[in-house]
Amino acid sequence: MTVPLEYFVIVAAVLFMTGAVGFLIRRNLLVLLMSIELMLNAVNLTLVAFNRQHVGGHTGQIFTFFIIAIAAAEAAVGLAIVLAFFRLRSTVRSDDADLLRN
Repeated sequence: MTVPLEYFVIVAAVLFMTGAVGFLIRRNLLVLLMSIELMLNAVNLTLVAFNRQHVGGHTGQIFTFFIIAIAAAEAAVGLAIVLAFFRLRSTVRSDDADLLRN
């Protein structure tokens, strides 16, 4: 029994929309980072699902590995920025990050 491609695409779309809504609505920097990760994982799911349909190549899996590496780097840099911002302002709200000087 195989799961149809449409189910993967629907789950990926729901994940991506959840991440997009979380990114647009929430003001906590940590939640923004998690929302970005959710959107990247939705893209990964889509790439792997389409690669599963096209058995001949591994292009989707290779792109997924690149996206995972980029997401890891993004998380490390983002968390470092959030930590530095928290040390300066004692908050992680993105509204307070509009002025970087003082």
